Amino acid sequence: MPTSLRARRRGILKKSVRPVDVAKVRGLGDLLEQFQGASIQARNLGRCLAVWENALTDPKRPTILLGLAGPLIAAGLRKVIRDLIDWGLVDVVVSTGAVLYQDIYQTIGGRHWVGSPTANDVKLRDLYLDRIYDTYVDELKFEDTDRAIGRMTDEFPARPASSREYLGFLGSRFPDPESILATAARRGVPVFSPALIDSSIGIGLTLHYQANRKRKERFLLDAVRDNFELVQILTHSPRTAVVYIGGGTPKNWINDGIVMANYAFGREGEGHFYALQITTDVPHWGGLSGSTLDEAQSWGKISRTATRAMAHVEASIGLPLLVGALWDRRSIWRSRPRLAFDWTGDEVEIRQVRP
Repeated sequence: MPTSLRARRRGILKKSVRPVDVAKVRGLGDLLEQFQGASIQARNLGRCLAVWENALTDPKRPTILLGLAGPLIAAGLRKVIRDLIDWGLVDVVVSTGAVLYQDIYQTIGGRHWVGSPTANDVKLRDLYLDRIYDTYVDELKFEDTDRAIGRMTDEFPARPASSREYLGFLGSRFPDPESILATAARRGVPVFSPALIDSSIGIGLTLHYQANRKRKERFLLDAVRDNFELVQILTHSPRTAVVYIGGGTPKNWINDGIVMANYAFGREGEGHFYALQITTDVPHWGGLSGSTLDEAQSWGKISRTATRAMAHVEASIGLPLLVGALWDRRSIWRSRPRLAFDWTGDEVEIRQVRP
């Protein structure tokens, strides 16, 4: 073999794959750290942990935005998401309406039942049971939830409001300590849902609209104000990080926020400096849920120098592993200051507070 070829090979073959040694694993933190030396999606998931920890320990104190999409509550991840908020591992939540609706559904007594992906769906319909792959939910309890949302909305001030204001209001009405919305309201974490009506919360809002549509003044969901409020947060953040569970509207909306902040509101800075995503979608269909974080760099949504990782892992597996590993290594982030958001109308001031 020519000397030049040997040198080129040595330049590539610098680091060997390290076998995972489960006998030496003392917790999920150790496991995911070992994943970083493995291959395929194990390595990618291990890299996601490293990116999240880098964001949590950055002395510039990035604002971490969490995007949520997919059947996460049905998958059993309600408490995992609630704990992320309670522990201060994220600062802002952007979710599909469906995730938040099923949080409310469980708050008022609804449950997710073990089912089968091969069930007879026509028979389930006769029983008023809805199927989410291998999980059942109660259609009758869904109706109760829709009506409860409509009644609670009757108590909201008769004026335009952002989804952040409205969801904060709903969260304040729930004493459930396991609720995502209630925990966010208690902790002062803003929760946005830019496509809120594309969910069963939208049904509850329609019931409210039906009962109040002839009134001169009534509650209106102001989606454009959502944009402005998100940009306020991004503009006041010296650096941002994003954690995407799934993709969809939350991912697109958070990424577009950087574009709005930069050219429409004069924000001088980079795209998101840290970015990680777990998804089951793939990039070659051209859709946003599977589009790579590298692709987002071409739009200026992700910084040119961003630390980033993307794992193609289903959320019911990937998210508990990541969050469990972070909890296992909590000494790294426990002293990180929290953010307090002081809103005056649609404008915000952000300050750091000790946990």
